[in-house]
Amino acid sequence: MSNTAGVGSRREGRERALSLLYEADLKGETPAAVLADQPVTVEEFAADLVSGVGEHQAQSDALIRRFAKGWTLERMPVVDRTLLRMACYELGHRPDVPTAAVISEAVELAKQYSTDDSGKFVNGLLGRIARELRPDGAEPPHP
Repeated sequence: MSNTAGVGSRREGRERALSLLYEADLKGETPAAVLADQPVTVEEFAADLVSGVGEHQAQSDALIRRFAKGWTLERMPVVDRTLLRMACYELGHRPDVPTAAVISEAVELAKQYSTDDSGKFVNGLLGRIARELRPDGAEPPHP
């Protein structure tokens, strides 16, 4: 298989990163420690997400706390919290990933792996965070 950065591979990378970050959260370990403990090399995009979330977690958590009306970070489902952290990292530190793709992927993963209301919750929160982190326009220009 080729090591492309297409939609499928990024989706798989996000799923793998979600799994590793979920594990770190549940074990109370750092994302870097969980990444280092993997028996096989983690795909580059997934490894970047895990490392980036770990390095920028305080910044992401501050944004999530600021925009999550009526929710504390600790009360959120672990999957939602993890997806929000991943998306905050991508929005703030991965300008190569379009805003719409970041939000759409987070919403789809929330629908797939979390509660019935998680998709709407993640979508609304990330919309507000995206306007903060990418104020020149939450949507990338269309060709």
